[in-house]
Amino acid sequence: MSRRLLTLLASALALLALWPLLQLLSQGLQGLQQGLVQLGPDGGRQIRGTLLLLLGSALGGTVIGTANGWLLINCRFPGRRWLRIAQLIPLATPAYLLSATLVDLGSRAGWRIHGLGWGIAVMALATYPYVFLLSTESFGMSGRRQLEACRSMGIGPWSAFRRVALPIAMPAIGAGVALMGMEIVNELGAVQLLGIPSLSAGILDAWQSNSDPTAAISLALVTLVIVLGLVVGERRLRRRSRRWSDGVAGGDATAWPLHGSRALAAQLLGLIPPTLSLGIPLVWALANLDQLGSSFRDDLLPLSLRSLLLGVSAALLAMAAALLLAIAKRWSSAVWLRSLTFLAGIGYAIPGTVLALALLLTGAPWQLAPLLLLLWGYSDRFLAVAKGGLDAALERISPNLDEAATGLGFNWQQVLRRVHLPLLRGPMTVGLLLVFVDTVKELPLTFALRPFDFDTLSVRVYQYASDERLAAALLPALMILTLGLVAAMALVPSLDQASSKG
Repeated sequence: MSRRLLTLLASALALLALWPLLQLLSQGLQGLQQGLVQLGPDGGRQIRGTLLLLLGSALGGTVIGTANGWLLINCRFPGRRWLRIAQLIPLATPAYLLSATLVDLGSRAGWRIHGLGWGIAVMALATYPYVFLLSTESFGMSGRRQLEACRSMGIGPWSAFRRVALPIAMPAIGAGVALMGMEIVNELGAVQLLGIPSLSAGILDAWQSNSDPTAAISLALVTLVIVLGLVVGERRLRRRSRRWSDGVAGGDATAWPLHGSRALAAQLLGLIPPTLSLGIPLVWALANLDQLGSSFRDDLLPLSLRSLLLGVSAALLAMAAALLLAIAKRWSSAVWLRSLTFLAGIGYAIPGTVLALALLLTGAPWQLAPLLLLLWGYSDRFLAVAKGGLDAALERISPNLDEAATGLGFNWQQVLRRVHLPLLRGPMTVGLLLVFVDTVKELPLTFALRPFDFDTLSVRVYQYASDERLAAALLPALMILTLGLVAAMALVPSLDQASSKG
């Protein structure tokens, strides 16, 4: 296979990933031209609810993630390493599962867990690790020289953080906030369980419950505008973060030692968020332990098999597509191909309900099977998860290896098989695991596109929670939580690598 054919295949694959979104935009533009745009009776409330949830959760997540990022990288106190790893635990707990267990525990205690305030708390707790991871990388990259300069001038840790480290880390923190925003706009289960009007739920209601495709498309366009702002902001801030970090890293940082009450405060700040994220579902599970037997239902095995098969299929499809796009970009110097492969991975930023609507519009004329649309949606949405690690790993492989191999008469397929694949085994394994677990946990896309009577673990947990039958959801919820913990632990090596730069 020639390199030209490789480029053509990669281009066709990228266009296939973008096609549903292009169809949605085309339908929306036609509606604008014909004056058919309407948001429905609750559209204004849903936009307002989404923006308030986004702003409140972003503020809370920024404070938690940035404070822990600084303390766990640039301060030294007992338990620091384990607390740094624990910050990944909230990524294992889906927001809808945290909301469902919190609502049930609240009802037992006579509390009403409902409304925007609780939604902000849940989403901040579930998404702050994005800010933590990126701020940790920034603080670690610029650690030693800043600390040495601050100490030489008699500046303490708080002043060093406020006057030096925080301004430099702002681009990385802003990029983490943008990633938080994408997850918040995508959320469906948590906002429904907590009674918060949102665009994600509004799109689904307009399309399925109210049979109002015009309102659904209009709400989807508004959602895309919000997401586009988050994506553009995230890319710009990441570029600024990389430029600001250049040349300031320089070996191991001499961390500020904390003792007494300061060490205790740092330990509590690092311990409370992950403890709440994992502890609330575990406390709920213990409270329902006596009903464990009743949670064994005849449909548990089919539900598990469906979820596992969908996860494996989506992981393989996404990784195969990601590998083709990454290799084509490496062997081609065309700017247009790099731009196209980047756009192909934008599906991760698109909320699941928006992507589901786009796929329904795309598949309707061809009468595509719902299961095919669901796999298409998974592959499209999680392509960036698989592709990110491959791109980063390929950038670390010297082009001299490719040139040496081609000089010996190898074509690109042989270079891929003998050079690249052995070196990419680790990133591919992590990527497969992350896509698999993300698919098992995914709710909005699955709920909207699944075939009739084809529920999964995530859908069944959400349905049981909506019907206030959480005891029946005990085992499915524990399975999702366990898989999430496995995926979160796969990120530990990258976290240790970032901290070693500090």
